[in-house]
Amino acid sequence: MSKALVAYFSASGVTADAAKKLAEAEGADLYEIVPETPYTAADLDYTNKQSRSTMEMTDPASRPALADRDAPIAGYDTIFLGFPIWWGTAPRIVNTFLENYDFSGKTIILFATSGGSGFGRTAEDLKKSAAGAVIREGVLVHSKKDEAFWTDWAQKNS
Repeated sequence: MSKALVAYFSASGVTADAAKKLAEAEGADLYEIVPETPYTAADLDYTNKQSRSTMEMTDPASRPALADRDAPIAGYDTIFLGFPIWWGTAPRIVNTFLENYDFSGKTIILFATSGGSGFGRTAEDLKKSAAGAVIREGVLVHSKKDEAFWTDWAQKNS
């Protein structure tokens, strides 16, 4: 098991772009975390207290359903896990993903996209959903064209 897996959730395509670049750079396989019900623009309106994403993020117990549960987790020791930062942490669907598989003994390296916020409490929040895994922060990509991503990535993971 020398090959890594890049697993990612992307609501708008920005994280998907970063994940594809990362998978190519690492020679890793790629897996998209897909919600059972796709997010619409209205769902992602963080200014609306009734939007789906706001309601999920204000409920720590929320676990949006996955479209499938066929991620090949068992075949990898290292998983790069990517997502956008929502409300200072990972979207709740990332918790759903982690809680549906056994990550014991695996290393999970986080990467995230954000319009400006940092990782915040993300690593700590996700440890509760991935018992037995080692979770490390990787890099934060602040824009789709953030070339510093690759410089930072090389420095942190070499």
